[in-house]
Amino acid sequence: MKQYNLLELLDYINPSELSYQEWTNVGMALKHEGYEASDWDSWSAQDSERYKRGECFTKWNSFNETAGDIVTGGTIFDYAKRGGFVPPKKIDPNEGVLDWEDEIGNIIDKDSIDSIELHEPSDSSWNPANELIRYLTTLFDTDEYVGFVVSSIENEKGKFIPGNRGNFRMTAGQIVEGLHSCNGDIGAVIGDYNQAAGAWIRFNPLNGEGVRNTDIASFKYALVESDSLDIGKQLSIIHQLELPVAAVVYSGAKSIHAIVKVDASDNKEYRERVSYLYKICDKNGLEVDSQNKNPSRLSRMPGCIRGDHKQFIIETNTGKETWSDWVEWVESMNDDLPDEENLADVLFNLPDYAEELIEGILRQGHKMLLVGPSKSGKSFSLIELCIAIAEGTKWMGRQCKQGDVLYVNFELDRASCLHRFKDVYQTLGLTPNNANRIFVWNLRGKTPALDQLVPKLIRRAEKKKYIAVVVDPIYKVITGDENSASEMAKFCNQFDKIADALGASVIYAHHHSKGAQGGKKSMDRASGSGVFARDPDALLDMIELDMNKEVKEHFINEARVEAMHAVLDKYVPKWKTYIYQTKKTDDHDFEAMNDYCAEILGFEQMNELQYLTELKVDEAKHITALQISGTLREFATFDPINCFFKYPVHFLDNGNLLKGCRPEGSKKKSKFEKMNETNKKKQDENIELFLNAFEQLNHDGQVTVKELAESGLMLGKTYSAITVAVPRWIKKGSLEGFEYTKGVIKKNSHM
Repeated sequence: MKQYNLLELLDYINPSELSYQEWTNVGMALKHEGYEASDWDSWSAQDSERYKRGECFTKWNSFNETAGDIVTGGTIFDYAKRGGFVPPKKIDPNEGVLDWEDEIGNIIDKDSIDSIELHEPSDSSWNPANELIRYLTTLFDTDEYVGFVVSSIENEKGKFIPGNRGNFRMTAGQIVEGLHSCNGDIGAVIGDYNQAAGAWIRFNPLNGEGVRNTDIASFKYALVESDSLDIGKQLSIIHQLELPVAAVVYSGAKSIHAIVKVDASDNKEYRERVSYLYKICDKNGLEVDSQNKNPSRLSRMPGCIRGDHKQFIIETNTGKETWSDWVEWVESMNDDLPDEENLADVLFNLPDYAEELIEGILRQGHKMLLVGPSKSGKSFSLIELCIAIAEGTKWMGRQCKQGDVLYVNFELDRASCLHRFKDVYQTLGLTPNNANRIFVWNLRGKTPALDQLVPKLIRRAEKKKYIAVVVDPIYKVITGDENSASEMAKFCNQFDKIADALGASVIYAHHHSKGAQGGKKSMDRASGSGVFARDPDALLDMIELDMNKEVKEHFINEARVEAMHAVLDKYVPKWKTYIYQTKKTDDHDFEAMNDYCAEILGFEQMNELQYLTELKVDEAKHITALQISGTLREFATFDPINCFFKYPVHFLDNGNLLKGCRPEGSKKKSKFEKMNETNKKKQDENIELFLNAFEQLNHDGQVTVKELAESGLMLGKTYSAITVAVPRWIKKGSLEGFEYTKGVIKKNSHM
């Protein structure tokens, strides 16, 4: 949610209207997005009944975010929308046109702009009143208030500037009526002005109360003015850009003022449209004065003299008729799509496939998403992949192409990230001969939204020749609603930009949705919109397997043997020879090794062995069994890969230990489990009924059971049924924030 100030969104959320969990979600989201506990505390204090000083800071410190339990700024965005916040519109809300941050190419050739010759009206043909009437009838309705200034002062640089706020209480109709009967003396209508300075007029209608931005009655027009280009060329660019012009006025000096139709609904949309308009102009050689973004800005009034020149209308109503027509035209002009191809021309001269970056899984320049639960070691897996690419070794049993790789770290501090690389190298037993091929970009705490980061990443990476860019994790840079297909499609398009610009594969990680995943297809496990699963060329899904008793015992025995090896290496250097020749067994026979240690080691050495064994066994108990399945666009689907994650690396199940083990949550539910699920669903429905009824009947923070029963809001639940159910819900923690005493249900006074 980097494009929104979450503190501004909180203005739309009343903490007293939130449940305890929703209030907690706001705090978690603020912490996730980099805000301070004091921000949460200040907002929470609005709920005087439940607010407790210091509680926010205590709870804030308890928020330990995991990938499977993350609350992002999107939650605050949703709550704000529920409270009346309306997200800003795009250029045309009814069309899929360019968004504000989209790249906009050149429309015209800036090096071949012809200059249009301007002709100032002669003295004999000059009719000041008609000039101003034409301007007013073009831009304003008769009942709209017009702001204008005829007073001027000369500043220290010898430049004339408006001398006051001017007049803002006359309507366009009143001014036009006066001009028709002034016999050419416009000063009799608007007031006399200094001909050395000229006069000014505001191009947007006012409310008749003032001249500030807040006094704008209708955001119809924007001013396009440039002082850096020949006037004739300015007009030529305005024509070639097909700007939806209401009027173009010569300023009497070195610029022309184009009054452009923007037709914004409010000030926020006005700023967005003006920003877009100026971006188009600037990219096409018309360097616009950015000070003119103000909707109450003054422009030059036609019909007046300024020094040696007249301020006159050059033209009216040129270019596209409306703002939406113009935006549609801009989009069509910026079509940088490749030309279509005739299949017959290329069928027997096909381009070569992109090289395989990961054998049988991913081609260079394509995208891969790794999805998994929080304890599957996704980040370590991506570090393993970076090392495999740099060293030209295998990853998950698949050969990797050797080359330079960029690892973009959003989550870990710099020291932790670099230590992870060293730990993985050492645990894999690899010598870092090609560590110079791995580049790490540490961006924790410095992460902009992805669409803002991508141009910077591309600019930095263009000369590095990376064959892969690894982004870890994406939840740190997701913009918009994770469950919105359109917003996530736009988000995922940023990875295409990286791949297209660099020719590198883009590899990124995401987490599973909450709940058991065993009963789902691999494409349905990623949190958020289905776009995450459909967008990449390769989707690798990691799911945890339920290890049976035999597998667990295998690793515990391996741990014990590993401890024995370490102690024997330290105290009995030639122990392997004795084991092989005398005991006639191998060094992994647990029973034989155990007997040998008891025979050969002393008391203190056995104590050391016991201590080390406990450490190794504890590590073994934390080994995770995983199954990796793939959904591939370029290759045939492979058989699922079974592996283990033992901090800090994954290793394949080459011994086929996991045969027959099933994903967590995939086992068939017993009759008892199904019954519990049904009861839980019914309880949740009843709690929802209770909460709705409580809110309707609550006047002073409490409701009696009698009131609940008599209201009928709990679908006929009797007095006795409610007195049994509510205390049980509270006791079991299913109903947080309430207490029950002698037939009265109260909402706790604290969050």
